[in-house]
Amino acid sequence: MNDMAVPTFSIAERDRRWDLARTFMEREGLDALLVFGEHEDAGPAPFAYDTWFTNSRPGTTLVFPYEGEPVVLFPMEMFTKDHLESTRRGDVLWIQPQNIRTSRDSRAIADTLHELRLAQGTVGVVGLEPHAPWHPDGIVPYRLWSTLLDEFPHVAFKPVATALLRLMMPLGAEEIAVVRYAASIGDAMVRAMVDTAAAGVSESVVYAAGMAAGYAYGTTPAAMHFWSGPAPLASGLPQWSYRPQAPRTLCDGDIISAEVFSNFGGRHTQHQATITIGEPNEDLQRAATVARAAYDAGLQAMRPGRTFGDVVDAMRAPLNAADGWEFGPAVHTLNPLVGVSGFPADLSRQMAGADAYPPETDHSTVFGDVELVPGMSFALEPNYVFGRHLAYIGGTVIVGEDGAIELNPYTARILRAAGTTTAS
Repeated sequence: MNDMAVPTFSIAERDRRWDLARTFMEREGLDALLVFGEHEDAGPAPFAYDTWFTNSRPGTTLVFPYEGEPVVLFPMEMFTKDHLESTRRGDVLWIQPQNIRTSRDSRAIADTLHELRLAQGTVGVVGLEPHAPWHPDGIVPYRLWSTLLDEFPHVAFKPVATALLRLMMPLGAEEIAVVRYAASIGDAMVRAMVDTAAAGVSESVVYAAGMAAGYAYGTTPAAMHFWSGPAPLASGLPQWSYRPQAPRTLCDGDIISAEVFSNFGGRHTQHQATITIGEPNEDLQRAATVARAAYDAGLQAMRPGRTFGDVVDAMRAPLNAADGWEFGPAVHTLNPLVGVSGFPADLSRQMAGADAYPPETDHSTVFGDVELVPGMSFALEPNYVFGRHLAYIGGTVIVGEDGAIELNPYTARILRAAGTTTAS
């Protein structure tokens, strides 16, 4: 990790993206794109497509005309000060000061559309369509959108996120270098957790070790999903991060089930860590064997010319053949996260006490028809349960010219805690 040069994005990468966007706009008959970005503290899987155009701080709104320079609307004046300081330091910035506005409310957006002579025509919008996992009805506020529709009755606003995001999925050479770097940081985070975890150690100390490694390598990772216990069947932020209670103290025989998110330069990697405190349970080992078979099947299937659905089907074969059950999705796209594998609603059929909750329905695969091409990135994260013992393994994979490029073999197996037990 220490020997890796820190990759950056150049103006050539900006031009590649902007040219791709304009080719898309010409094909779709668009006069401009209106791109909404989510708040910069959104956490894992943010809706941050503004940064694909800007290579800058997330949380902005962007108007990208077919001709001319894009205009970026900031949410507050502090963004302007950050942009100015970056300019003084000599950073490579993609947006010039004259193309920045200091508000992104409906009035500011309307003024920008008028300024760019977009009071009629067709404008493609990124932010209106459903987007997994957090935005089933898009991210655009109702009042803002109602105002724009009232002021621009002669503009055809066309949702284009689904089509545009497919074009973003094959990463350029500079992006792949950044993803590789992000993946190495994710591995370093998990290794720090393995080195810290032991019986008698607070789970918050293990969590802190992982996050500290991410910070130390020059990124601000999203808050990880983290559960511990003899047999935790859950996935999400640790309970003490949102509810006032003490973190658990790890015990011999516990496992840590963590989903680590490494975000470097707007490119994301994910790392599924199953860490045992002491000897792993027999059911956990069996579950890991099934999950590993699905992982290997996914690697073999992830080749140019096949579809995302083909990968899902290949991974499901060993899962369906075993007599346990699947906890969650086994694979999804990254950069951006738009395609997700389907899985049965086993919560309502397998977990004790689940009958007290509303019934779930089976989850279908999203974007299964996407053809794999070199440069696409995926979180390959198969999981399986025997009894109450969940094995969740895997990491980030890139589609190469001849097959899958595995970035994180370290987390594609059960890991054994290596920390020092704290005397009680």
